[in-house]
Amino acid sequence: MANPILAAIISFFFAGLGQIYAGKLQKGIIMFVIYLILGALYYLVSPYIGIISLIYGIYAAYDAYQIAKAPA
Repeated sequence: MANPILAAIISFFFAGLGQIYAGKLQKGIIMFVIYLILGALYYLVSPYIGIISLIYGIYAAYDAYQIAKAPA
């Protein structure tokens, strides 16, 4: 059983990895790819994408926490 707090922390810093840690491989890979795309857009387009990335990181942490907390 995955630790919900650890899953949330991992996913906040690297969106998707907390989901993978909690056992949702496909969802974690999709979220991580989106995280990488947002990171690339931040450097290529505009630093304002950073705000969207922060919001996405918060969502990813919440989602990972919920997945890890749910009974298997």
